[in-house]
Amino acid sequence: MSADSIRAKAEFILKMLTNIQTIIVRHNGIVAALTDEIEARPAILMAWLQIGETLNKIDSDVLAQFDLETDAKGSYDVRNFIAHDYMGVDLGLVEMITRNHLPVLNEKISRMLSEFSNNG
Repeated sequence: MSADSIRAKAEFILKMLTNIQTIIVRHNGIVAALTDEIEARPAILMAWLQIGETLNKIDSDVLAQFDLETDAKGSYDVRNFIAHDYMGVDLGLVEMITRNHLPVLNEKISRMLSEFSNNG
């Protein structure tokens, strides 16, 4: 996988993470955002779906280099959970993932982007 491809995927994931954060701020919190069935909830779920799909397309050696193997598997599991059970998505689980894993994932992907921007 080329440095340009990795950089593009990292930029896209960071954009999705930023979108989630922006939605949360606009709604004054995660719970309020997930309660908004018209715009915020579908946007957050779609962003997580896209994050899982994109992480799944990054080579395993790159994921290992940035300690992202578990994050990639978990994100892809979330992607499947959202894609295949949209009507029954556990919003408490989405809240927990957003609250606890978004900051960590943001940090790791930022580090990856920095590395591939400097050495690409």
